[in-house]
Amino acid sequence: MGLAWTSRAGVTPGALGAMERVDAPASLRELAAAAARDTQARDVLLARVRDMALKYARVRLGRFGAEDTAQDVAQEVCMAVMTALPTYEERGLPFEAFVYTITARKLADAQRAAMRGPAPVCDIPDEVDESPGPESTAVMRDEAATALALMQQLPAQQREILTLRVAVGLSTDETAAALGMSPGAIRVAQHRALGKLRALMAESSRGGVA
Repeated sequence: MGLAWTSRAGVTPGALGAMERVDAPASLRELAAAAARDTQARDVLLARVRDMALKYARVRLGRFGAEDTAQDVAQEVCMAVMTALPTYEERGLPFEAFVYTITARKLADAQRAAMRGPAPVCDIPDEVDESPGPESTAVMRDEAATALALMQQLPAQQREILTLRVAVGLSTDETAAALGMSPGAIRVAQHRALGKLRALMAESSRGGVA
């Protein structure tokens, strides 16, 4: 997940110390520690934070016309992270958990604002873009929509775990820290969630789920 370091130029010794080779990715914690002194570390940190936030927002929104909202949420998360960095204190939790907390709050704010405002209206393009192929695109969209719809039938905790583990790409330990659970509990819940999702997909393929 995220970008990799490609050069030693401008990288602080602290960030480089944990890398086994020049292009090894630094952890978010290392990047956050170096961001105040190193513009390259700051840029990589923001790129990876934005990637995390965007993936999470897209899955949680999961409906047509939500891309602009997801992009806005990701941008606000980046701004909030940069604002908080000077006073951020590590308290034994991964930096990913810190980012998740901000993202969840910003997404909730965006959803409340959307409920109060008018329904979004999509722009109609002047010309039809048929690449890479309308049929293939339609099939992929249908499959993605089906998967997201089926995930909504899972219990909230299982849905959140799959979102963080599969869509965002957090590790078991990072997901556990973000949700205040033990890694073992995350593994058990994820196993149950995947089993339930497989059953729902099988039922859907037989026409049992609309």
